[in-house]
Amino acid sequence: MLQPVTTLGRRLDLAVVIGQALVWRVLGRGHRRIAGELGLPATTVRGWLRRFAARAEALRVHFTRLAHALDPTLPAVEPRGVGVADALEAIGVAAAAAVRCLGPAPPWWFAAGATGGWLLGPASPPAGNTSAPLAAPT
Repeated sequence: MLQPVTTLGRRLDLAVVIGQALVWRVLGRGHRRIAGELGLPATTVRGWLRRFAARAEALRVHFTRLAHALDPTLPAVEPRGVGVADALEAIGVAAAAAVRCLGPAPPWWFAAGATGGWLLGPASPPAGNTSAPLAAPT
């Protein structure tokens, strides 16, 4: 089954909604406030934030490499030691590079597509899923 880039694997909510929650978290909002603003259960939002935070370094590495593959002239994207913020910055840099190479698309669609829909999923997709998994950094 093909999964649209507007969604993430095993998630009911759209990629842009989850992305907005991640951005608000970096801006200092707590999961309950974010959930209230999105009209979602706090446990759902807390789960997204925890899953993303647990995978932040692997995501940062993945998207940094992807950004430089799309635009080899990019300067180094140096992490500042703030896991979630560093990962979001790498996603933004890679999405901007993709726009320059491929044309406009919403950044969270790019992020979903660049991880095979598994931005918040397990390290590898479940058996039977042919989407490209997010590889662990080497």
